[in-house]
This record gives sequence, C-alpha cells and structure tokens, in this order.
Amino acid sequence: MAAGPAEAGDVATARKAVPTINQISFADVRASLGDGLRDLQRAPACGVAIGAFYAVGGMVIYLLTSWAGLFYLTYPMAAGFVLLGPFAAIALYEVSRRLEAGEPRSLGRVFGVVTGTGGRSLGWMPMLNLFVFFIWIDVAAAIYLGFFGLRRFDLVSLVTEALTTPHGLIFLVAGNAIGAVFAVLVFTTTVVGYPLLLDRDTDFITAIVTSWKAVRANPLPMLSFGVIVGVLTFLAILPALLGLIIVLPVLGHATWHLYRRVVSWPEP
Repeated sequence: MAAGPAEAGDVATARKAVPTINQISFADVRASLGDGLRDLQRAPACGVAIGAFYAVGGMVIYLLTSWAGLFYLTYPMAAGFVLLGPFAAIALYEVSRRLEAGEPRSLGRVFGVVTGTGGRSLGWMPMLNLFVFFIWIDVAAAIYLGFFGLRRFDLVSLVTEALTTPHGLIFLVAGNAIGAVFAVLVFTTTVVGYPLLLDRDTDFITAIVTSWKAVRANPLPMLSFGVIVGVLTFLAILPALLGLIIVLPVLGHATWHLYRRVVSWPEP
C-alpha cells in the first residue's frame, strides 16, 4: 500500500531533520556502561544468545586458520573482533531500542534487523565494516611477511619469537600501532552511525558524518569509551573467546545508550 501524503511528509521530515550533538562527560560514559549491564539483565536470553553466536563464530575462524597452518593470522583475527564489533552488535542495539520503546524483543524480530527483513535499512555500513576487516587482515599478513618472510611457525614458536627477540618486539609494536589506526577509524565512523540508522530513517552517509561529529565534539569521553571497548574485548577473547558471551552484550547495549546521550533530535 502506498504511503499517504501525511505519512510521506513525516518520512521526508525525518530524513531532513538535523541531529544535535550534545556535550557529554566521563560520567555519561560510566552511566552508559551501567545502562548496558542493566539491559543485559533485563533481556539476558537475547544478549547471551547473541554473544554466544559470535563467540562460536570466532572459535570456528580460529580452528580454520589453525587447520590451514596460518597461525600468524590468529592474533590479527582476534584483534579484528574490535573492527567487527559494531557490526556484531547491531542486534544488541536493536534489543536496547526495543527495551526503551517497550516493543517485543524475540530473537526473530531482533535478527530481522541484521538480515534486512525488519523494516530498517543499514545501507552499506555492514559492508564497510567487512571491507575494513579484510583490508586489516591483508595488511597484517603483509606486516608478517615483511618481518619474517616465508618462515612458518607453530603458535608457540611464533609467540616466543614475538615476545623474546628485538625483531619480534618491533613486529608487535608496528602491528599494534597500525591496528590501532584501523580501530580508531572504525570506531569514529560507527560508534554513533549504527545506532542512528536503527533509530532514524536516514542514509548511511549521514550516519557516518554524525558519528564523526560526535567524536570530534567529545574527543576524550568518546575515545575513552573506545579504549574501554578495546580493552574489554581483548580480555574477553583471552579465555577462548568465552568472555564475549557477556562482554559483547554489555558493550553493545552501552553503545546504544551512549548514542542516546550524545545525539538528540528536534521534536516533530
């Protein structure tokens, strides 16, 4: 059924609305993390299921790289979870949105957003995340080849080489520094972008621009949140990725609440 004139006008107005970027503090970051934990407590089944799904996916990726003898990709793959985090948390943003709006939050409805059948379009944002992830893996492989050439290590030998030799330590520093650049770019582009696309009928370019504006207006609080996300994700990966079952939902819900604090919209 075609939209009526009033409905079409509402959609056009929503698309033209310009968001206001609010000033936030470290207290807002702490409050968002607390809200994220409460959302997990309110909808534990959804949060744990989503966290477990991505933890199992990570385990499968690790097993495949190990089976292929590509141990040097193990750490870049793990670090890549930070780059894929915003994409992985789409369903969690939707859970928080539904909790806030009092809407049903079955797994089918939530995953409908991820698959594009839930009435909301994420545009090219997921493809952007995947593209950056694959570029990062290519760059990580190039760094490894630049330092070690075609030498093949098992996992223990590679870790020993990286941690106990000057050559290996330089390799670690260079790889982590370049990875940090990727992480900052992805965080700046998506921290507000994904929640905005779920919240409003807008295009992904507007979402990206708004996300950059939010970080530029609140550099220290926003980047501190990014550091918290990176550190907690790294710690969650250490116990065979099992920590993601809890950490990923909390961070995903917290990102939604941070978006709600930093972005506001004019009243219709």
